[in-house]
Amino acid sequence: MSNRGENGRAEAVAKAVLYEGYILYPYRPSSVKNQQRWNFGVVYPAGSGEGVAHMQTQCLAVIHSGSAELDVKTSFLQLTDRTIRELDEPVAEWVESSEPASHPVDRIECGGQIYQSWQEGVEREILLTGCRLGELAGRPVRKKFTFPANRTIEPVHDEGARVALLIAREQQALSGEVEVFAEPLVRDLWRVTVRLENLTLSENRPQNRDGTLLRSLVSAHKILTIRGGEFVSLIDPPEFCAHAAEECKNVGTYPVLAGEEGHRDVMLSSPIILYDYPQIAPESAGDLCDGTEIDEILSLRILTLTDEEKREMRQSDERARRILERTESLQEEQWLKLHGVLRGLRPSSGVIQ
Repeated sequence: MSNRGENGRAEAVAKAVLYEGYILYPYRPSSVKNQQRWNFGVVYPAGSGEGVAHMQTQCLAVIHSGSAELDVKTSFLQLTDRTIRELDEPVAEWVESSEPASHPVDRIECGGQIYQSWQEGVEREILLTGCRLGELAGRPVRKKFTFPANRTIEPVHDEGARVALLIAREQQALSGEVEVFAEPLVRDLWRVTVRLENLTLSENRPQNRDGTLLRSLVSAHKILTIRGGEFVSLIDPPEFCAHAAEECKNVGTYPVLAGEEGHRDVMLSSPIILYDYPQIAPESAGDLCDGTEIDEILSLRILTLTDEEKREMRQSDERARRILERTESLQEEQWLKLHGVLRGLRPSSGVIQ
């Protein structure tokens, strides 16, 4: 199978990791479990006091060619602070160059819609391609990135066609660096290191957790692809490199083989502990943002939400809305696929232990 196919499998799992915990059942911002999110793969700005400012992946690769190359894709979410602001006095006409006086509210209904303050996530990707392993030993490859601060305003009209609310979306400036290097160990065995660092400048004023997260790399993970070589499982390494596998130092991430089982040209480095060759269940109708749960149970529970709870779910977040619409449109054959699936059965040896 080509790297494109292998990466497709890895990308599907990576996408689930990216949005793990984005919004949890009952998929409403007002629910307690959605008040504090982003527990996985957070790379904080240095000095924030919340956690580490870097994430390091170390894994092993056996090189078959002197021209072996490595591609590294680093992905994370940059958070957007969505604040709902109620105008002190509604206005008949919206003028972009002049923002009327307003005050923030957590939740408000206007024009038959529910509006809530929330943290949205924007996907970011940093690519390093064609890194020659033979050259990485003496000359690491580094790529810095910057995403500038940004603020947008969206007016909301009431029943009288007046502007009554503003939806303010704000992103803090975010910067960092990805560094890739490699070291020869024994024979054709190399140790590959990928380091992701948050270089966002810390602010002098005290920050709460939500403020710090706006300057963090959230749900960060990496996909490594090799040509002219193969990766080694750190979970079940061959005997000749077992000690080298134990010495790999991973910070905030857990690299596993990915793609089609038996192929070794793709490594997924995830902030969630996985097994080699993880995959999305083919019966799954879509991402529920609760990757450790069971699709059937979650889907059935979504259908038990009240009309008012579904209304809040539908109007609070685009991903939550898609989850609700997909669940409500599931056909009978899809429900049957979700129920009672068995995998990994082996013939009985006839011996009861």
